[in-house]
Amino acid sequence: MSRTTLKIPARSPRMLASAIGVALSAGSAAHLAQAAENIEPTGERNPISLGATNITGQEQDNTSYQVEKASSQKYTAPLVDTPRSVTVVPQQVLKDTAATSLQDALRTVPGITFGAGEGGNPQGDRPFIRGFDAQGDTYLDGVRDTGGQSREIFDIESIEVSKGPNSSFGGRGSAGGSLNLVSKTPQARDFTNGGFTYGSDQTRRYVLDVNRQFLDDSAAFRLNLMSHEQNVAGRDAVNYDRWGVAPSLTFGLGTPTRVNLSYYHMESDDLPDSGIPYGYGSSTATAHVHDKPNDGGDSNNFYGLKSRDFRKTRADISTFSIEHDLNDNMTLKNTLRHGSTGQDYVLTQPDDSKFNVNRYGTVWRRANSRVSTTTTTTNQTDLFGSFQALGFKHTYSTGLEFTGEETRVSGYTVSPNANPVCTTAKGSLGGQCTSLSNPNPDDAWNGSVARNYNGTNTKATSRAAYVFDTIELDPKWLLNVGLRYDTFDTEANTNAVAGRTKIKDDSQFFNWQAGLVWKPVENASIYASYATSATPAGGLVGEGSDGNPLSAGAATSDLQPEETVNYELGTKWDLFHDRLSLTAAVFRTEKKNTRILVDALTYQNAGESQVDGIELSASGKITEQWQVFAGYSYLDSELVKSGLNGRNGVVSAGSNKGNQMPNTPKNSFSLWTTYEITPKLTIGGGAFYVDEVYGDVGNTVYVPSYTRYDAMASYKLTKNVDLQLNVQNLTDKTYYDKAFSTHFANQAAGRTALLTTSFHF
Repeated sequence: MSRTTLKIPARSPRMLASAIGVALSAGSAAHLAQAAENIEPTGERNPISLGATNITGQEQDNTSYQVEKASSQKYTAPLVDTPRSVTVVPQQVLKDTAATSLQDALRTVPGITFGAGEGGNPQGDRPFIRGFDAQGDTYLDGVRDTGGQSREIFDIESIEVSKGPNSSFGGRGSAGGSLNLVSKTPQARDFTNGGFTYGSDQTRRYVLDVNRQFLDDSAAFRLNLMSHEQNVAGRDAVNYDRWGVAPSLTFGLGTPTRVNLSYYHMESDDLPDSGIPYGYGSSTATAHVHDKPNDGGDSNNFYGLKSRDFRKTRADISTFSIEHDLNDNMTLKNTLRHGSTGQDYVLTQPDDSKFNVNRYGTVWRRANSRVSTTTTTTNQTDLFGSFQALGFKHTYSTGLEFTGEETRVSGYTVSPNANPVCTTAKGSLGGQCTSLSNPNPDDAWNGSVARNYNGTNTKATSRAAYVFDTIELDPKWLLNVGLRYDTFDTEANTNAVAGRTKIKDDSQFFNWQAGLVWKPVENASIYASYATSATPAGGLVGEGSDGNPLSAGAATSDLQPEETVNYELGTKWDLFHDRLSLTAAVFRTEKKNTRILVDALTYQNAGESQVDGIELSASGKITEQWQVFAGYSYLDSELVKSGLNGRNGVVSAGSNKGNQMPNTPKNSFSLWTTYEITPKLTIGGGAFYVDEVYGDVGNTVYVPSYTRYDAMASYKLTKNVDLQLNVQNLTDKTYYDKAFSTHFANQAAGRTALLTTSFHF
C-alpha cells in the first residue's frame, strides 16, 4: 500500500519522553519517600500579583473545586457578578477524575455532548454546547484555537466553559457557547511535579512539570512533558499513542513589564475506533425510523482493518505576549500567536446504506480519509483596567484582533470503495465486507490506497474591535455590557477531476451583550442578560461541517450570517463562608436566519431553531473535608423552521419541523465528589447521566441514555509522594458518547482502572 503522511518528526522525541517516564518510574516509591523526608513541603505556594492580571497563570496547588474569577480579562467582574453561565473545570477536578483529554474533562459539565467525525467532517473534538455545534469555538488562553484536533490537557491548568451565545467575546460562531483552555505558565517559585500512571488495557502515561526561577527570581522557565499509550477497554484492536512537550519562559516577574514566550507540540499515532453501525428496525427497511447502534451481540466488535486504518495528528503552537502596567489601574497586553495543526488518516466507517446489517448480518467497511493542515496567525491587543467617571466605577477591557487562517484539505483514493451489497460475511470482496457479529480486524485488505492531491484550499481573514465594561451603578447594582464588530472574509478554491471552482464570502457583523446584576448581599447576585452571536458561511474555514451550502452547482440566495440570541435569568450564591458556589439559570436560545434547503440545490436564510433550558451547578467545599463539583442541565430543543428534508442540495421525503435538535439531551447530570477521611486518605466518586441523543435532524437514529459511575481513592504516602487509584465506568456500562448523523456511533471505553504515582518537590 502506498501512502503519504504528514511531515511528522521521527519517533525519537516520543522515545525521549518515554525514557523520561521510565527514569521517573525506575526509583521505587520508598526511594522517593526517603528523598522527600529531606525536602520542605510545598503545600503553601502563593502566586505573585502582577497588576491587573496574572501572567503566571492560576495557582497550581489550589485544591479547591471553586474558582472565583475567569482568566480572561474580557470577564470584567468576578464570576459571582458575571451575568451569564460560566463553569470553570479547575486543575484539582482534572487531577481527581484522572482526565487526560478535553472530552474526559468535559464529562463533568452537563449540557455538553460530542459529535462524531468521518472524512468531510474531520475526526477530533466536536462539542455541542446547549445543542449547538461548537467545533470551531475552542480558545487557548483567549485566542481562537482552530483546526480539527483531539486535544490533550497535560499542559492545561483549567477549562472555562461559557454557555450561551458569546460572539461578543470571541467573534464568529459560539451560538451555544465556547471553551477556553488555560495553559500552565511559569510561576514565581521552584517546583518539580511528575507522575506515572499504569492501568488496565496496557495504559502507560508519564508526565513531568518543572518550574525554575532565575535572574534573581525575576524570570522563570517551565517545562511540561507527556508520553501516553493505551489500548481501550471493551474495544478490540483500538490503540492510542501520543507524546507532547510544552516549554514556556517568562521575564519580568513582579515587575511592571512581563514577557512570556511559549511553545506547544503534540503528536499522535493511533489505530482509531471505527464505531458501531446503526441497525435498521427491520430486514426490509429502506430508511431509518428510530434506530440505534447494533453491535451484533458483542460490544467489543471492531469493524476496521489493521492493515489499512491509521490516524496521525500533530499540533504546533507558538505564542509571544508582552504585558505592561501603564499605571496601577491600566494594563496593555499584546499577544502574537502562530499555530499549525494537521491530521492524516484512513479509517473505517461501518456503513449500513445498502441495508446489509439486518438483511445479511454484514457490514460494509467504507473507507473515509483526510489529509488536512490548518495554519493560523493571530495578533490580539488588549487594554484593560478600571477608572471612575460620572460618579461610577468602570472595570473595562477593550481590544483589537487580526487573524489570518488557511486550511488545506485533501485525502486518499481508496479502491475499491464503492458501497457493495455484502451478501456474504467476513473478509469478503477483498476485505470490503465483514460480519456484523464476528468481524476480524486482521482480514487482508486486497485494495489500494493512493494519495489524492485534489482538494480544497480555504483562506480566511478576520478583523475585530471590542469593548467590555462592568459599571457599578451603586454597591448593589451592576451593569455589564459588551460590543464587538467583526469582518470575516473567506475564499475556498477547490481542485477536482471536473475542474477548479472558487467560492468567496465577505461578512460584517456586530454582536453585543448586556446584563443587569442585583446583589441582595455581598456574596450573591441575581441577573438578567441578553447576548448574541453570528455564524457566517465558511466560519470553520474548511475544518468542519458548518452548514455552508456554498458548493459547485448549488444555487444560493444572498447568504447572511446566522444569528443567535439568548435570554437568561439567573442567580449565583457563594455559601458556607464563600467556600461553595451555587448557580441557577433559566434561558431561551433562538437561532434565526439559519441556512436551510428550500428547493433542490437552493438555500436561503430562512430557518429557525430554539432551546429552552434550565441549568444548576455547585462547586467547592461543603465542609473543609468534603468537596463537590456537580451540575444539571435540562434542554428542550426544537427545529421551528427546518426547511426541506435533504442532504447536499438533494431533496428527500419527510419534514423535520418540530423535531428535536441533534446531540441535545433533554436531561443530563454530573456529580463528582471527594471526602478527606484523614489528612492522608481521600475517597471520591462520580455519577454521570445523559438522556437519549439523536444523531440527525430527522430524529431517525439515536444513542440510548446511560448512567456511568466512577470511583477514586488517593493516599499521601509522604509529604511529597501521592498514590491515586481511579476506576472509570465502574459497572462496565456499554454506552455511546458520540452520535453521527447517518451510519454509526462511537462507543465509549469500558471499565478502566488507573493507578497513578505522583511526586511534588
